[in-house]
Amino acid sequence: MSLMEALQIIIPNTMVLAAPLILTALGGVFSERAGVVNIGLEGLMIMGAFVAIVFNLTFADALGDSVKWVALLVAMVISGIFAILHAVASISFRADQVVSGVAINFLALGIGLFFVKSVYGKGQTDRITEPFYSTNVPILSDIPIIGDLFFTRAYYTSFLAIALAILVWVVIFYTPFGLRLRSVGEHPMAADTMGINVTKMRYTAVILSGMFGGLGGAVFAQTISGDFGHATITGQGFMALAALIFGKWNPLGAMGAAIFFGFAQSLSRIGPSLPYIENVPSVILLIAPYALTILALAGFIGRAEAPKALNTPYIKGKR
Repeated sequence: MSLMEALQIIIPNTMVLAAPLILTALGGVFSERAGVVNIGLEGLMIMGAFVAIVFNLTFADALGDSVKWVALLVAMVISGIFAILHAVASISFRADQVVSGVAINFLALGIGLFFVKSVYGKGQTDRITEPFYSTNVPILSDIPIIGDLFFTRAYYTSFLAIALAILVWVVIFYTPFGLRLRSVGEHPMAADTMGINVTKMRYTAVILSGMFGGLGGAVFAQTISGDFGHATITGQGFMALAALIFGKWNPLGAMGAAIFFGFAQSLSRIGPSLPYIENVPSVILLIAPYALTILALAGFIGRAEAPKALNTPYIKGKR
């Protein structure tokens, strides 16, 4: 197998696995830039995956090919609403943000499995008939070399994730909304003094976090798993959180880290078909994504400055 042939396998697989991580990490950027830790990204992905699969199965006949796109929007809305639970607990009631996020993870899985068992009578749903398929992008796939690597057998969800990462970067760093968001995560008292409603901004950030986390879960479910069960989302939310930290709370940095973790995940899927690593034991390839995640955070992150008010509830008038 030539290098070009290997890259034609690696790059599309990396991008399809990275897309859900990118989207979920972007949600984490909104929440944590506003000063609210969101360990519940895993639960938000679970909720998004559950809603997307159930919606896809229910309305596939009525909506046809467009059902998968509508399912993404519905998953975003429901997950955004679900994230309000985390916002109420951590912002209004000033509960421990980490504990609240962990509770969101368990609650989302419990809700999903309960309804799946009630509706389908088994531990997982049926497989959807209208998933996202890989495709050759018109015109762009004809470009020599680049077209073969990036626009052949590609998923539109991968391009969506990259486009949203750039958009979120612009919003966070170059708009008044982004400035207010960052200010409540760095110095909420100063932001309050300037007339910024800290509580409103943090609620907005957590809801956006839920919407992006739900979108990430919905993309994962409709491109990779094809159904929903207890093992549909198994650590991807935590990998997205690691990408957020590895990317130093920057949308583009989080995207780069998510692509790296997507590459690590792809090794476990396509490793046996690649030269040089085809004889590596499968168990090594399976643990590679998680091992590389730990190594990346422990050894290569450098000085990562989190928002100064992260995980600190704001009490008006109190320093």
